[in-house]
Amino acid sequence: MAKTVIQVKDLYKIYRIGENRVKALNGVDFEIERGEFCCIVGTSGSGKSTLLNMLAGLEKPTRGEIVIAGEHMEQKNEGQLVLFRQAHVGFIFQSYNLMQNMTAIENVALPLTFQGVDRKKREKRAIQMLKLVGLGKYALHRPGQMSGGQQQRVGIARALVVNPEIVFADEPTGNLDSNTSMEVLQLMKKIVREKNQTMVMVTHDNYLAGFGDRIIHIRDGKIQQIEDNRLKQKMQEEQNIEDNQNL
Repeated sequence: MAKTVIQVKDLYKIYRIGENRVKALNGVDFEIERGEFCCIVGTSGSGKSTLLNMLAGLEKPTRGEIVIAGEHMEQKNEGQLVLFRQAHVGFIFQSYNLMQNMTAIENVALPLTFQGVDRKKREKRAIQMLKLVGLGKYALHRPGQMSGGQQQRVGIARALVVNPEIVFADEPTGNLDSNTSMEVLQLMKKIVREKNQTMVMVTHDNYLAGFGDRIIHIRDGKIQQIEDNRLKQKMQEEQNIEDNQNL
């Protein structure tokens, strides 16, 4: 039986703009299971980024519950949220957010520095992660010496170096061309599957969202549809195997 790792109940986020009240999230409910690659998809202004920020504890909800790994995020103070993120969460950003003056290995090891891990262990773990994303030979390269796709792979390695239960990805392929986007998404999905981690990715692109096991469609702060993509993916994989056997 699959274990629920994220549970969202009756979630609201209301912003006051002058005299007006804007509902960025308007009564959102869903669950995400361990090992799942879940995509939240919607147009600009739909509430998807606000939802991701809530899940990551970067913004407080106006009302509702967010339970992650058994802990209520909405009840934690800022210090508790920081400790929770360090212990349980990895982040992948659209703009990579790499330190330009650091090498790939130094960038990947950075979250371990905040955890107080000693240098030898940090470097060993960072090298393992760079090899995992196919960049073992680029350990001493700085971001300016790498392509966008390579930089995002460094970003993925950095997110995974703390062995997080959950990885949040905010438009992670937004600055990449279509071919590189496919490669990066397939890599993310493969690693998450192998490590039985949970990934929540926000995107405006319905095609990219199709890589998810489940797709949460959001519009005007409300969930319109939750699409289970696993059966479709299994059928496609079986069809691909059959096609290869017939070649």
